[in-house]
Amino acid sequence: MHVLEDLIALLTLKKVDDTIYEGENYQAPWGRVFGGQVLGQSLHAAYQTVPDDRVVHSLHGYFILGGDLRYPIRYEVDTIRNGGSFTTRRVVAKQNGKAIFNMAASFQVRAEGVDHQIPMPNLIPPEKLTTSLEQLEEIKETFPSAYHRLRAIQPKVFDFKPVEKFTAQLAKNGSPFFNIWLRTAEKAPIDLRMQHQLMAYASDYNLLTTATLPHREKLNKGNTFYASLDHAIWFHRDFDIQNWLLYSMDSPSASNSRGFARGSIFDRKGILVASVAQEGLMREQVI
Repeated sequence: MHVLEDLIALLTLKKVDDTIYEGENYQAPWGRVFGGQVLGQSLHAAYQTVPDDRVVHSLHGYFILGGDLRYPIRYEVDTIRNGGSFTTRRVVAKQNGKAIFNMAASFQVRAEGVDHQIPMPNLIPPEKLTTSLEQLEEIKETFPSAYHRLRAIQPKVFDFKPVEKFTAQLAKNGSPFFNIWLRTAEKAPIDLRMQHQLMAYASDYNLLTTATLPHREKLNKGNTFYASLDHAIWFHRDFDIQNWLLYSMDSPSASNSRGFARGSIFDRKGILVASVAQEGLMREQVI
């Protein structure tokens, strides 16, 4: 996917009923439905049933089955609660009658209150960095198979600029920390609801990779299967994903074939706009 308009169209579902919506799939080169797509589409479905004065503040999703690229996904929304300040929704994504994803999301009326945040890391600004695609050119001749595989999975609709050397991190064992600047490659009129859906989509890139960094030499030698198990996002403050955001990630733990990673997302002024957490499967397959 290369064009922002196409991604917005992908996330914008067709209404089947008041609480049922349907979406098509990004034809991901790895052969399964992209988790970020299901997150963004589920949030879109939930938003269609929520009053206009409420915005999402958190979502928690579980990936149940791998999605099949050949079939559309139906999103069924359960309107659990409409409270005075908070609205709660549950969304079940299904293919061929089977649940592949389950999400709970909470929406809130804006309210005044206390305010604090952690500071943004002092890192190299995006203007002085190259994109992931540009960095991959460095291994085009020496590791052609890895080059073509990694280039195919890099999303063209976003600009990603890693702070750390992207190709070096994937080749050698290192510490479980990864920082990357991101924004949409194009600009378009986008309302707050779509901003949240685009953030949900983009937040699934690079996060589980952070949990692999201390183990790259072993994982690169084997045939490892990766899959998201769950994904949570907390939206703290408004943002514009068309301007540079810093996605600062770390992985506190990997065990029992699962890797856990979390991320803090800051805007250029250092304002913490969102927090993300994910656990994913990293299972070595026996051929």
